[in-house]
Formats: sequence, C-alpha cells, structure tokens
Amino acid sequence: MDKRRWGAVMIGIILALTVLGYFYTPYDPNEVRIAQRFAPPSLRYPFGTDHFGRDVLSRILVGGGVSLVIGLAAVTLGAACGVTLGLLAGFRGGLGDELFMRISTALQAFPSILWALLLASVWEPGIPVLICSITIGNIPNFLRVTRSQVLSIRKRPYVEAARALGLSDLRIMVRHIVPNLLDALMVQFTVSLAGAILVEASLSYLGIGLQPPYPSWGRILREAQPHAALAPWLVLVPGLFIAITVIGFNLLGDNWIFGREEALIKRIQ
Repeated sequence: MDKRRWGAVMIGIILALTVLGYFYTPYDPNEVRIAQRFAPPSLRYPFGTDHFGRDVLSRILVGGGVSLVIGLAAVTLGAACGVTLGLLAGFRGGLGDELFMRISTALQAFPSILWALLLASVWEPGIPVLICSITIGNIPNFLRVTRSQVLSIRKRPYVEAARALGLSDLRIMVRHIVPNLLDALMVQFTVSLAGAILVEASLSYLGIGLQPPYPSWGRILREAQPHAALAPWLVLVPGLFIAITVIGFNLLGDNWIFGREEALIKRIQ
C-alpha cells in the first residue's frame, strides 16, 4: 500500500474504535475490580487492567472519543476565528491587517499549555479549559495561513474582474477566494488536529485537563505512570494510540496535498 494511504487507514481504524466506544465497551470503563488489578493482557482483558482493576480497552475506547471530540471542537473554533481574521486582514490590508498580525504574534508567544495553566488558575480544570486553550493556540496558525493565501489570490485576474463588475467584498471573498483556500486550510486543519491531540494528552497528563473518573488518553497515561515498571502495558497502550492518531493525521495532510497535485496533473494532461 502507498505510504500516503496509510494515514487514511490509521485514522479510519481510530475513528471506528472511537465510534464503537460510544455504543459498546466490554466492561464499564469506571468499574473498580480490586481483585483484577494489574491483570496482564489476555483474552478476557485484551489490554489488561489498571491499578483499580478497570479494563484498559474499555477506557481506551471511551477516552478516544473524548480526546478526538475535544481536539476537533478546539481546532474547528480556532479555524473559524483564524480564517475570518485572516480573510479580513489579507483582503482589506491597511491598519486592520497590521493590528491582526500584531495580535497573532502576541498569541503565538504563549503556547496552548501556558494558556491552559492561566485559565485553570481562574476556572476549574476540565473540558472548557482544554477547548479554550487549544482554540487560542490555533487561531494564529490559521490566521497566518489564510492571510498569506489571500494576499496572493486577491491579485489574480478573476478577482480583479469581479471587482470591475461591482461585486461586494463579501461576495468576492465567499465565491472567489474561500474556495481557493481549501487546500491550504485542509492541510493546516489535519496538522492542527494532530497537535491538538498531543496538547490534550499533555494537559491531561499534567492534571489540568479532563478530571477523573472520566477517561481520556492523556489522563490514562498520567494514571499509569507510577505503575509503568509493574504493568508496562498501562503506558504502552495509550501512548501507542496517541502516536497512531498523530501520525495518521499528519500522513492524511500529506495525502491531501499529493492527491490534489496528481489530480491537477492528470487534468492538464
């Protein structure tokens, strides 16, 4: 199989398991069974059990849904804000462009983890803090990508022709500029989603993400750390799922670029 297709396969498997976790898990992911604590992987417990006797497979299935939903929601919000500001900055230019770029630079000076620490000191750690911090961290990325593309597109003949016909700025942006941004935005979206999964895992690992007893991959990894020597599967399983998801989204972005290039070459030929 072409390595560019592996991203779709990896993400497809993760999404299938995540959807499965919404409807079925072998055991209750929060059920404590002290008699079964640290059970190694077996037919009964494919990924073993943790220090409370909870089934790791069930927690991975449920936690995957939580991690992906948080990442998807945060990146979508960040993309919506960043693309809107980037369109206005690139298309209008002037003082607004300068102001938005300075705001973008200021936001980039603070990574998502620092925003989460700041927000967690004001509000209780949890899903709102995770989503807000990851959203703020993604706005500058989408703003800069959108602005750079708009600066190039707005000088093309069909945009000038639309201006000459008297079309409004809003209509020009919606009909002639936004469709030409999709390729760059799709790549940025997949890369940002991979980063959001890592940030969520990092924040949950630090204890300022999702709070117990609700599982997420980062939370599972945090709880497993003290028992890594006794039960290494507790660390390996969530780490493997995080790695597969991040690599899959990055490969998916590469596949999007090459797929569009191949389609364009065939069209020209």
